[in-house]
Amino acid sequence: MATFTERMLGASRLDHATFEEVEADDGATGQALGVVVLAGLASGIGLGAGVTGLVLGTLATVLGWYVWAFIIYFIGTRWLPESQTHADWGQVLRTVGFANAPGILRVLGVIPLLRTIVFVVTAVWVLVAVVIAVRTALDYTSTLRAVGVCVVGWIIQWLIFGLAATLLGAPPAS
Repeated sequence: MATFTERMLGASRLDHATFEEVEADDGATGQALGVVVLAGLASGIGLGAGVTGLVLGTLATVLGWYVWAFIIYFIGTRWLPESQTHADWGQVLRTVGFANAPGILRVLGVIPLLRTIVFVVTAVWVLVAVVIAVRTALDYTSTLRAVGVCVVGWIIQWLIFGLAATLLGAPPAS
């Protein structure tokens, strides 16, 4: 069994075997949470968010992980399963959590000239890792199906958060 660091590196390398290992390890949910927290903290540091922004941003990152993983699980197992799809909520949660490992590099955003490129590159990298995680956790043979589940899940997640922000009276994003 790989260490926490080896798993983060494997997920960052987009290594299918790493995602298979994390999927199968019921005890890795805490590690997946650790990856998400580290990625959230790295984003806050990279953006120079300050202590309040760092805490709130990390909490939002964790909430986003839970919501997106649940939506992916629901869509992938109920609406768009393949014949061999067999997954539980924990498998999807763990693999999607580890897919956030490249987000730890967002800490490099503290270098002003690199901030935009670091955040764009890591966003794409994490998205690719999530697709691989979803394909692994849901036992898909089709990458296109995994992409579809991720995109639909992402859109639904943002609609939910947008509605919540509106109901809570948050100002519109500019």
